[in-house]
Amino acid sequence: MTSSEKQLIDYTLKPTASSVIELEIPFSSAGSRLDSALAALMPEYSRSRIQDWIRQSLVLVNGRVLTPKDKVWGGETVALHPEPHPAELPAVAEDIALDIVYEDDSILIINKPAGLVVHPGSGNWQGTLLNALLYHVPELTHIPRAGIVHRLDKDTSGLMVVAKTLIAQTHLVRQLQARTVKREYLAVTHGVIAQNGRVDAPIGRHPSQRTKMAVVSNGREAVTHYSVVTRFARHTLVRCALETGRTHQIRVHMQSIGYPLVGDSVYNRSRANDIQCARDFQRQALHATQLGLIHPATGEMMTWQAEPPDDFSRLIECLTATSD
Repeated sequence: MTSSEKQLIDYTLKPTASSVIELEIPFSSAGSRLDSALAALMPEYSRSRIQDWIRQSLVLVNGRVLTPKDKVWGGETVALHPEPHPAELPAVAEDIALDIVYEDDSILIINKPAGLVVHPGSGNWQGTLLNALLYHVPELTHIPRAGIVHRLDKDTSGLMVVAKTLIAQTHLVRQLQARTVKREYLAVTHGVIAQNGRVDAPIGRHPSQRTKMAVVSNGREAVTHYSVVTRFARHTLVRCALETGRTHQIRVHMQSIGYPLVGDSVYNRSRANDIQCARDFQRQALHATQLGLIHPATGEMMTWQAEPPDDFSRLIECLTATSD
């Protein structure tokens, strides 16, 4: 190894007055992708973070913007203008309307609309329920995750509990672990379900499609009870009660027994042969209709209910009319 190569490998990050990090690509990285070379040079940053910076034109190589897969050959000068990842920034309070069903000094019960993301994440760093909670209850700044103890999918509507104190949050988390929080959902499935039932099947990441969940042998325990509310000509309105709270649990369990949810573009993409109103439904037909828990301050068992929103009600009306 030449002294010049060693000098290039033993680089130092040099933040300038404008917060620019300057470095050089070592010749030992010749033929590597840009993102791979930078990841090797800066192990304190994840490769996905580096790829984001490159795609955002925050990385200049010899003064040029490249793509993550472009090759480097050693000796290039790199100027990096790092920006903090949104996940590292404090969440911002936003004036977003909330349907507050119940509130006291310890808890909030929210009727979440479909389309509202619960917690900031990739692609949804603002406009979430968490941002709204920080605006309506500024004290939640001091509570982890602004008091959120469980989630609903973006396109699932219905009831959620939010803790307003650390003591309440700890109490509610323990209740979820002990399964004393009672959650019931209304769902519209494809197919006519003959009888009530129970699905006891472990859920984990899909083995090949990592953005999906699936029933897998090495997954986490998941139990869903379902009971028929109304049978239509080709669909069923069911009430689902959860023993556990796995990601996408009802959607995955009902699909696994052959009754996927209407409108679920992830677990039921085939709509061509469906009736028009079900084909046009723009989200999974799932609504958290009832929530029961032990109040963390009083010890009283409390229950709340929320009627389905307009789109869900119109779907039921349409399926009823087409079944006559």
